[in-house]
Amino acid sequence: MIHEVDDALRGLVTDDALAGTGVEVTFDAPTREWAARRNAPTVNLYLYDIREDLARRRQGAIAEYDDRGATVALHDPARYFALSYLVTAWTNRAQDEHRLLATLLGTLIRHDALPPARLTGSLATLGLTVPMTVARPPGEDRAFADVWSALGGELKPSLDLVVVAPLSARRTLAAQPVVDGLRLRTADPADGPVETAALRYSDPVASPAGPGDAEQGSALSMVGARRTRGAARHRDGSGPPIRGSQR
Repeated sequence: MIHEVDDALRGLVTDDALAGTGVEVTFDAPTREWAARRNAPTVNLYLYDIREDLARRRQGAIAEYDDRGATVALHDPARYFALSYLVTAWTNRAQDEHRLLATLLGTLIRHDALPPARLTGSLATLGLTVPMTVARPPGEDRAFADVWSALGGELKPSLDLVVVAPLSARRTLAAQPVVDGLRLRTADPADGPVETAALRYSDPVASPAGPGDAEQGSALSMVGARRTRGAARHRDGSGPPIRGSQR
């Protein structure tokens, strides 16, 4: 998911904000050593923080259906994570850096979310909105001076870009519906096995035609009768149905 957000941002910045400028877009940590190696105008998007957006967490399960409307799987709700980028411009002149930042700001504030056409992979498959904010005041638990100190570089003007991206959660295959009933197979030492009787259906199983099997066939018929939904019958098969469950 993180690399898919990177790809979407790269396309948005390169094609919309910096089209035709030849400015390079990178995601490297802007350390002192990296800055010393840079030899061309560059816009850097450094991912410095990843944390879950707990306000967007949801409970329950989401059903997935096939073409017939049957449930084939259950999904946990997607989890959302805030990806914070430190956006900086690097040239040989401060004025040129400010001009690049102004161009980036003007492009990014036009989008409340990453454009759907820029989404790929799992982000495109989920089909969910990917919110995005830029240059909002940071929370009390964030200080950009601390970020620059950790990088070992000098403080530079920057834009704080936050993308809240969904991450696909667990998918559990649903149990398939039962299409056949419990089957009963009996055997007689003399005559061999008797045909299996399906207990799912309410129609009584026909009694075997062989001699001496009438009693056994009757028993099988009664087993089928007890599977009748909503009504049970008398043991001899006569009389009106007896309401209620019969065990």
